[in-house]
Amino acid sequence: MRYERLLQRRGHLRVAGVDEAGRGAWAGPVVAAAVILPDLPLAELRARLPGLNDSKLLTPAQREVLRPLILAVAVAAGVGGANAGEIDARGIVAATRAAMARAVAALLPAPDALLIDALPLPALALPQYVLFHADALCLSVAAASVLAKCARDHYMAHLDVEVPGYGFVRHKGYGTAGHREALARLGPSAVHRMSYAPLREDVNT
Repeated sequence: MRYERLLQRRGHLRVAGVDEAGRGAWAGPVVAAAVILPDLPLAELRARLPGLNDSKLLTPAQREVLRPLILAVAVAAGVGGANAGEIDARGIVAATRAAMARAVAALLPAPDALLIDALPLPALALPQYVLFHADALCLSVAAASVLAKCARDHYMAHLDVEVPGYGFVRHKGYGTAGHREALARLGPSAVHRMSYAPLREDVNT
């Protein structure tokens, strides 16, 4: 909570951690989450959110256990996304920023400042502290990373039913050998990111 406390000492009482999931996937949305944690001692937060860390360092089961705990502890939490069509039209960086802005807009109460993993949000008129690997350095960003990853995984499981045959529930839209085999067999779907190199190459061959 060092960076959260730093911003609070500057008068920004409600600090939201912001992170995303799914930037590198070949299919599905990019999803962002924003989380404001309460102003509690770090030991109490750790006790109420046991094992919370960067979502990439947690198993799916650990993330699913933490998700309701985060929602119960958080002062506010919001999720936003940008689908494959928006990613293709705007580019992944702009689409990721849009997803993050939507997650922040969903917070009630609204934040006074943002702690963001890697990507500044110039369209938002809020004080921002941008850190690389913030999901491993800031508890609020770690919480956001878990919510974003869980929300995206749940959506990809839904897409596995809506758009069968690609194995989305297994690989979540990322570029695995099984995903490439399904693309060779079925061709791309409406939820694939046609601007991504592997899909452009497949279409043009």
